[in-house]
Amino acid sequence: MRSKKISLFDSINIIFMLLLIFVTLYPLYYMGIISISSGSAASSGEVFWRPVEIDFKAYQVILNDASIVRSYFNTIFYTGAGVIVNLLMTALCAYPLSRKHMYGRSFLALFVVFTMFFDGGLIPRYMVVHSLGMVNTVWAILIPTAINVFNMILMRTFFEDIPEALHESAVIDGYGEFRIFYKIVLPLSLPVMATMFLFYAVAHWNSFFPALIYLNEKQLYPMQIILRNIVIAGDMASQSAALGSAEAGLSVMTENIKYACVFVAILPVLIIYPFVQKYFVQGAMLGSVKG
Repeated sequence: MRSKKISLFDSINIIFMLLLIFVTLYPLYYMGIISISSGSAASSGEVFWRPVEIDFKAYQVILNDASIVRSYFNTIFYTGAGVIVNLLMTALCAYPLSRKHMYGRSFLALFVVFTMFFDGGLIPRYMVVHSLGMVNTVWAILIPTAINVFNMILMRTFFEDIPEALHESAVIDGYGEFRIFYKIVLPLSLPVMATMFLFYAVAHWNSFFPALIYLNEKQLYPMQIILRNIVIAGDMASQSAALGSAEAGLSVMTENIKYACVFVAILPVLIIYPFVQKYFVQGAMLGSVKG
């Protein structure tokens, strides 16, 4: 009787998980098949389970568009440079706060955490960025988001779990704090650094609001701003019609281009995530168990 109950429970779990997988993956699959279907089939609602009249013209349109290609490389640069700045600043903030004997540690920790719950607002933040001369520069994307307080707390908790005996032995050997941080703490902190790398990288890759607020030149736009303009504002409608009519008489509908752009934007994350998902799980557990 017990085995039957367990078997029934497992069956229900399997069915539920399969439904969850379907609900999660089908939108991605749908974007893919819409992007490679003909414009007429996409606009008439014929595409549901498989592509209809396969046509890669939408991808040719977006790859031949200089603004889209440029914004894609901008996103890669913002993600790479942003992650470097984030990891450096977060580690330099988390390590001193992890030292239990540092003078004023509690006050500084409270001061940092305070910014996690209270914010001056968009207008004061813009005025600060503008007064520093960072508007319409890459620094407006990298500097205001240099530290995520929640990620800093996770990193500080990890640093606190490093045995104090290592720090004391290093001091006896004549190491200073910077040398201890570089030679001992960082090599032991590769798991948390890898986790923070992934958290920050995904955040930068998907970010569009800072660019929307601080950037004025299209040459500096990341891919997400172009996507916003295409998906929400429909700026690609006239451009897609013109490009589509110029391509051997084959029409490329705006719907195809929208889904093709979204699919191209999320493709790197889809490729990388299966190989690094264990770090996301590990990151969710950081600091949850104290020994």
